[in-house]
Amino acid sequence: MSKVNTVLGTIPAEELGLVAVHEHIGYGMPGSELDTRWWKTPEQRYEETVPKLRAFHEYGGGTFVDATGICNGRDVDYYRSLSKKTGVHIIASTGFVGGDTALPFFARASVEYLTGHFVHEITVGIGGTGGRAGVIKVGVSRGGRMTDLDKRIYRAAARAALATGVPVLTHLAIDAENAVAIFAEEGLPLDRVLFGHVDDGVNAEKTRDTWIAEQGGRVGFDTFGYETELEDPPFWARPRKERLDHFLRFIGEGHLDKVLASADANCSPLGWPGVKGHTVNYIFEDLIPDLRAAGLDEAAIRTVFVDNPAAFLTIRR
Repeated sequence: MSKVNTVLGTIPAEELGLVAVHEHIGYGMPGSELDTRWWKTPEQRYEETVPKLRAFHEYGGGTFVDATGICNGRDVDYYRSLSKKTGVHIIASTGFVGGDTALPFFARASVEYLTGHFVHEITVGIGGTGGRAGVIKVGVSRGGRMTDLDKRIYRAAARAALATGVPVLTHLAIDAENAVAIFAEEGLPLDRVLFGHVDDGVNAEKTRDTWIAEQGGRVGFDTFGYETELEDPPFWARPRKERLDHFLRFIGEGHLDKVLASADANCSPLGWPGVKGHTVNYIFEDLIPDLRAAGLDEAAIRTVFVDNPAAFLTIRR
């Protein structure tokens, strides 16, 4: 039987249900949780987060993948409490959003050290929580090209994925040629990698989503809801119809089996106010209705949100 690591233990992949594959319980840059301008108490963050996860569950959501890497606000004991409270499976990440978000401690870390660290968090647990990571996060630092640390993280992620069977999820799909080359050198099949954020308003024109899919990689359209139509849109926003058309065009090219979708929303952001009104429930309240209105059938919607995530997240050695 296929298995997946959640913060409360390993479960059959068949129990994941509808998956939000790239989200955040609370994301911030290192130290941002101490920013007094936006600081919230743990109680305030809890009060803000529980209703969103409960609504997600009531809408039919089964699993929330928290793509918050090391140094960016992970709190696995908190995740475990939320999962018990709301009934939502939560999958935690090991790895880093990018080398530029890693604390100086990791700046000179070897590939071997990083690999061991990732493997420990997947097979033993994160800190003393007992909660094990179910996905490895990697990313390209600001600037659009991998740094030396980024490359070491990608290589370590590939080795940890091969050793443990969990998949890799990327922040940004730019510099994909370097990423694909590293994974190939390490022998990691690209169907174990989800190249994320191909749809964001900054990098959409730079990403090679079709090429990634043709190489065998999975492709994440996972910034749905960050729209230029918002009252105060973030810099990575994009027109709603433009993103939807991009998504439908990619599926129409024959890549339904490679695509996953999410909203990349923060339940309760750390160190910044977040984007007003944007939550994981954009998937149910806006995205799925938009897909239906555009003519995507229920079987295809299930493929995007249930079948493809289950295949991706399954532990496979």
